[in-house]
Amino acid sequence: MTDHPSTYNAEDTYREGIQWDDRASLHRVDDGGGLLDKSKGLRDGTFADLVKHMMLLPEDERSKYYIDKAGDRKFQAKEVTALAQLDDYPHKA
Repeated sequence: MTDHPSTYNAEDTYREGIQWDDRASLHRVDDGGGLLDKSKGLRDGTFADLVKHMMLLPEDERSKYYIDKAGDRKFQAKEVTALAQLDDYPHKA
C-alpha cells in the first residue's frame, strides 16, 4: 500500500488516476466521527479491497458504511458503487 507522497521530489511519486492500493478503512456512517474516528474503523486494507468488500454487502446494507481513504477522503455507498464499475477497478468481474 502506498503512503502519502514525500515532499522531496514529490513529482516522482504522483500517479494519475485512482490510487487503488492506498490505505483505507471501513466505517459505519453512524460511528460519530470525532477525534478518535481513525480508531473506529471496522476493517482496514487497500482501497480496492474495501470497495470489493462493500460491493459484497447486500445493496440495502451498503448505505450504512463508508470508506475513509488515505488523505481524509470519505467515499459513501453511491460513490463506491460507481467506482466498482470503472474499467480500471482491479477486482472487476
